[in-house]
Amino acid sequence: MRIGVFGAGQLGMMLAEAGIKIGHTFRFIAPERDSVAAKFGEQVVSSYTDPEGIQRFARDIDLATFEFENIDPAALDLLPAGLPVHPCPRSLIIGQNRLLEKEYFRGLGIGHARFAGHKAGSSKESLRESCEALGFPLVLKTCRFGYDGKGQVLLSTPQELEQVDPQLLNQDLILEEFVPFDREISAIAARSRAGKIAFYPLVQNVHRNGILVESRAPAPNASRELKKQAQVALTRMLQDLDYCGVLAIEFFECSGKLLANEFAPRVHNSGHWTIEGCRTSQFENHIRAISGAELGDAAPLGLTRMFNLIGRLPDLSRISEVPAKNIHIYGKSPRPGRKLGHITVVAASEDELLSRSQGIEQCLIGCH
Repeated sequence: MRIGVFGAGQLGMMLAEAGIKIGHTFRFIAPERDSVAAKFGEQVVSSYTDPEGIQRFARDIDLATFEFENIDPAALDLLPAGLPVHPCPRSLIIGQNRLLEKEYFRGLGIGHARFAGHKAGSSKESLRESCEALGFPLVLKTCRFGYDGKGQVLLSTPQELEQVDPQLLNQDLILEEFVPFDREISAIAARSRAGKIAFYPLVQNVHRNGILVESRAPAPNASRELKKQAQVALTRMLQDLDYCGVLAIEFFECSGKLLANEFAPRVHNSGHWTIEGCRTSQFENHIRAISGAELGDAAPLGLTRMFNLIGRLPDLSRISEVPAKNIHIYGKSPRPGRKLGHITVVAASEDELLSRSQGIEQCLIGCH
């Protein structure tokens, strides 16, 4: 099949790397000329809402997918009638808006923090009242275009509300109860066209300044009940959306209970470890799912830690001396907060994982 991908960044690149190995070809659409995925297929350089660009992109592709969720849904309306799009556009629309996302969790009975919406243009007094009703501390977030910690601010006291950037208040907002969580957990699954589901092991994540810096899988000390909660949430969403492809939900773990924070209707950064750490990676299973193939086995191959390379690259010659690691460099130019690559370490035991990880950690000091 020829698969069309909205976006041509590192997620598109890794989708193509996996898909090419099982016989597929790729075409990407993105406005940037230096896209890292372009070397793995054709690229149409175009905005996502240019009809002529969409027409060139869609010519003779068999289906379309996307590597990120902040795509104007109008772009999908420009695709030829009948062209399959996976995952479903409804998941894209919900995943783009933090308020719709929380309302969706509530409707499916998936646990979440308390929240309230605030419309753009509403008075600051009404915002203050909503904050007081929810209680401090709380997190104020824009409803749209939030990723990697963008568009959100922690408010610990009513006085801090007065210091919020006025530009932020001119947007639709969601107020969320601050959750003093024990750890951050993500759950990833793939669902095929036939409705079969493959669950990946739970992942323990560490964020810094809102950006994922490290993942550990399978998540240490994850109880059977915790895994059940995650799988129930994933199954409800996958079935309700009649979803096809990979879906990720990010949770807060609080005293043995999972509270859903957000979901991603796509392959996820906390699943990069699956390339070396599972029998079938999230990227291959996404391609298998959307192309109508059977899903691969999502079982882990050992204990894994994944380290994101953010902002600037470390001395790779030092990292090359660390045994049994896998280095992925995306080919993007360095800038603060930008994901430039990742390193994965897989081991058979806790001691082995600790030993290998310490070597990587030493090389990464000062890089984030």
